[in-house]
Amino acid sequence: MLPAAMDTPIGRFPRGDASAAVNSGQERQVGPGACSPGTRRNHSPPREHSMQTRIQGTVMPVLEVRLEPGESVFAESGELSWMTSSIQMTTHTQMGGGGGLFGMFKRVAGGGSLFMTEYRAMQATGEVAFATKVPGHIVPVPVSPGSEYLVHRHGFLCATSQVTLGLGFQQSLGAGIFGGSGFMLQRVGGMGTAWLELSGELIRKDLAPGETLRVHPGHVGAFQASVHFQITTVPGIRNAIFGGDGIFLAALTGPGTVWLQTLPISRLAHQVAEYLPGNDGASGRAAIGGGLLGGIVGSLLSGDDN
Repeated sequence: MLPAAMDTPIGRFPRGDASAAVNSGQERQVGPGACSPGTRRNHSPPREHSMQTRIQGTVMPVLEVRLEPGESVFAESGELSWMTSSIQMTTHTQMGGGGGLFGMFKRVAGGGSLFMTEYRAMQATGEVAFATKVPGHIVPVPVSPGSEYLVHRHGFLCATSQVTLGLGFQQSLGAGIFGGSGFMLQRVGGMGTAWLELSGELIRKDLAPGETLRVHPGHVGAFQASVHFQITTVPGIRNAIFGGDGIFLAALTGPGTVWLQTLPISRLAHQVAEYLPGNDGASGRAAIGGGLLGGIVGSLLSGDDN
């Protein structure tokens, strides 16, 4: 594991005692050579190099990835924090399952950007880093054809080259006012490792088959594709109108793992709005409140078949 500060040359990921991971970063291996804590390795030579990564920080963590020559990761445009001189950036539409017009459409429909940036080590070992945009956590998840994930629309941070992005779930504006322009989830599939960005504190729930958890939609960070997801209404007219918790809930039914985030970006924006230049407290809250009320009324008047 890693010491609290990186005082060695860039590209070296030193190992220390296990207690260092509690207060600083976490070093991980990505690829066929990686194993979970406590797993005994065999002594046969690995068939393929394992990409090394580490997560440093507490409130605003950063993911650092060490790339050997020829290795690469990709992220949405604008996610880069820093990189060494041996890393080459290439911005195009082919990453994240974006090959061809249909692939690009699936990625954009899922909330991703049209252009992705690939970061590849060329002549020497290099390092690239991605930091969170709001206080929260970075979560690495292994992805394979039988192990996919659904993530909130802003939750994808970066991934290895064979990971794909697509539309996992989308609900109309009436059920998605918490997401601004419709409640949307990205599907992370393919093969490799993806890193997710979840805001606030991170709560993990392991749901048994048939077990249901009802959650405010903004608190849904990510969950395994085996979990059944749907948007439901709050029971009772008085609860919906006067309860103050909104009129929609997300119902997640096991089996599978769910990651909840304690700081939905929409709530953070609501709290910050009153401090923006040109907004006094009342007008800032009124503008957001009016937008939410308009979405609710519009949904009720149009009649949502779902």
